[in-house]
Parts: sequence; structure tokens; C-alpha cells
Amino acid sequence: METPTYLQIGFVLITVVTVFLFLKSVAFKRPAILIVLVLLAVQSILSLSGFFLATDSLPPRFLAVLLPSVIAVILAFTTQRGKTVLDAVNPETYTYLFTIRVAVEFVILGLVIHKAMPESMSFEGRNFDILSGLSAPFIAYYGFRKKRIGTKVLMAWNIVALLLVIQVVTTGILSIPSPIQQLSFDQPNLAVLYFPYVLLPGIVVPIVIFGHLAILRKLTRSK
Repeated sequence: METPTYLQIGFVLITVVTVFLFLKSVAFKRPAILIVLVLLAVQSILSLSGFFLATDSLPPRFLAVLLPSVIAVILAFTTQRGKTVLDAVNPETYTYLFTIRVAVEFVILGLVIHKAMPESMSFEGRNFDILSGLSAPFIAYYGFRKKRIGTKVLMAWNIVALLLVIQVVTTGILSIPSPIQQLSFDQPNLAVLYFPYVLLPGIVVPIVIFGHLAILRKLTRSK
């Protein structure tokens, strides 16, 4: 699959910025650094080797992208070391991280134009996640820096933003060529089978989802 070099470079930069802001948001805790580096390395190697291109296997090979991140998030909420990362989360910094979703949406649009993703995954289709990215700086500044937004509103914003990204993830997973594909047969979600775009569901999206869950945990405990 060929995509323009500027899209590839752009997404690599997005991933680097996302990872850096994530680690900064959790005070560069060692477990977080280790997990992110391992996931980056394993998913990059697998995608560059063409592992995910065998789309007719059962279970789908793409589960090797999704399951490690799901397990990592579960461990964060259920283990002592994981909870040290959760306790270190800086809600303001993490909310600024969510702004990266605007850049992600434009990369997705570029991939749609080049027939590497279905239109339903872009903001021209059924993806409204760009609204989370656009509103994130306002929430970070007035909600966590100035504290002019109440806890209930902050919780509501995080829940809505979380649901928006989950909706996009669901569409993306069901659009990947595999025996369980349910959507977008005319233009499937091909990009995520290749490097660097495999890091969207493998690194960037899990960091976003983890952030909303971690911030909701902090808001609930403070309330």
C-alpha cells in the first residue's frame, strides 16, 4: 500500500508527540516508559514484516495490536505499579494531549483520499472525534488550570470524548479486512495493517482512552 511520504512523516511525528506528552503526563514513570517502548517496538516490527497482511487467518492477526494495549490498561487499574502511574497523572497536561486528535483527523482524511481508509472513519463521515481535540485546550485551561469548570462538567466532557473515540475505534476494527469484517467492504481500513499507521490503534488510541479513564478516576476520587 502506497501513501504519500508527507502523511507517513506526519503520522510518525504525531505518534512521537503523543508518546512524549503521555510520558510527561504521568511524570515519566518507569512502568509507563517500559510498556510504551515495548509496544512501539513489537508493533513496528510485526507491521514492517508484513505479519498483519494475512487477513484471512483465525483468530485475526490484528488482535496482536489490540489485545496488548487492552491488557496494559487493565493492569494499570488493577496492579500496584499500575496505580502509581494512575496517581501520577496530570489532568491538565493530559487534556492538552487530546488536542493531537485534530492532527490525527487530518491524517485520516488524507488516508481516505488515497483509498487507504473508509470515509466513515473521517470527519466527513461518521467521525466526530475532532470536536474532542478542538475543545481540549479550552477544557485543560479553564477546567484544570483556572478551575472555572465544575467537576460534573469535566466528567461529562471526558465521558463524551471517550465515547466518540470508542465509536471510531469500533468502526475501524469492523472495517479491517478479516473474517470478522462487517463494514466498508468497498473501501476497507487498509492503512492500519502497515507501518506507521498501525501505531494509531496500537499506541495513539490506547493512550487517548487511558487518559480519559485516568482523568475520570481522578475526578471521581476528588469529588
